[in-house]
Amino acid sequence: MATPMLPDLSGTPARKLMVQKPRVSMIPGNSLNHEIAPSLRSLSYGAKKLELQLKSRPKNPIIIEGFPGLGFVATIAMEYLLDHLKMHPIGRVWSPKFTPMALIHNKRIVQPIEIFHNDKHNLVVTEAVSGVGGLEWELAEAIISLYKKTNAKEIISIEGISGPVERKVPQVYYFTNQPEKKAILEKIGLKEIAEGVIFGVSGALMVKLPKDVKVTALFVETHSDLPDSKAAAKLIQVLDQYLGLKIDYKPLLKRAEGFEEKLKELIGQTKDAAVLKKDKDQDLPYIG
Repeated sequence: MATPMLPDLSGTPARKLMVQKPRVSMIPGNSLNHEIAPSLRSLSYGAKKLELQLKSRPKNPIIIEGFPGLGFVATIAMEYLLDHLKMHPIGRVWSPKFTPMALIHNKRIVQPIEIFHNDKHNLVVTEAVSGVGGLEWELAEAIISLYKKTNAKEIISIEGISGPVERKVPQVYYFTNQPEKKAILEKIGLKEIAEGVIFGVSGALMVKLPKDVKVTALFVETHSDLPDSKAAAKLIQVLDQYLGLKIDYKPLLKRAEGFEEKLKELIGQTKDAAVLKKDKDQDLPYIG
């Protein structure tokens, strides 16, 4: 069977960047919530480069990271984890290069990239609603920094890939730098990816990966640029088997249509905001 080639998930043409190591700052205060307090805004939004900001540091967690990419399978899977596991926010990633927009959901402000923790399974999960094109190297550094600051056990990176043929049940491939994990991953039906080109945050992470950082990357086949809840459900099933989360992936298949429509609307709003900003920057003088 042909080895799947992994597409560019960044959504933008590659460009050269000055890669800067992100700083980690502890945000003072008693709570970190989605309502942005003036004091928190003044402390955390003055950064001139990408910055990892943490209020607390769980000890020895497993980190699951996924960013908008092909089929938006990582985005959907992350949202499903947040909906079905008791999570609380512990920090965020901030960059002035994020699209300047505020997303309000359920009467709260959603951060462009927010970091959550689940106490029961000791999981750290990223939620990304902002495009990350052009920030892949810096985000890879931020994830590695998060791993080291929390003394994490493992980073699990999830992505969608373009498969050679369309299957009724999407195939999931893996890459790991932990030989002892291969038998476990193959026992639950995953195939090791032997050759391919990996773009986006996952590609940057694998290139910059220090030898002492343990990573497992999961790649699920998808065949659409539109949100693919079926592929995301397969990822949830794999994560459940690998980590013993006891999460039922079947409801994700049932609610796929509504989930996808909601995400399409969000994607459209993000793109519209970016286009409006670009037009304004090009055609209008800035007065402020």
